[in-house]
Amino acid sequence: MFTCGVSDGYKDVLNKIKMKTLVYGEKTLMVEFQLAKGADLPVHQHPHEQTGYLVSGRIDLTIDGVVHAVRPGDSWCIPGDVPHSAVAHADSVALEVFSPVREDYLP
Repeated sequence: MFTCGVSDGYKDVLNKIKMKTLVYGEKTLMVEFQLAKGADLPVHQHPHEQTGYLVSGRIDLTIDGVVHAVRPGDSWCIPGDVPHSAVAHADSVALEVFSPVREDYLP
């Protein structure tokens, strides 16, 4: 599958957090998240492994109780069923890949 970049298609998921599914296959799904300064993603967990890369901004990412100060160029991997949360300290953009595919994120 190939998807061309377009500037629309974002949906609000939480206050100050938008997401857009970029592309997906049989085993993975890639999403762009836009977090406005002050966005607070509460602690949650899901069965999907989640790998990510911070394109821009500054966030604190808490994984299993450990806080990571994330800057552009940093990346992470969160195993399935591990509690995690995030707080954006600046307008931020993150790319994340989920495996298996998150059905709730399919367009």
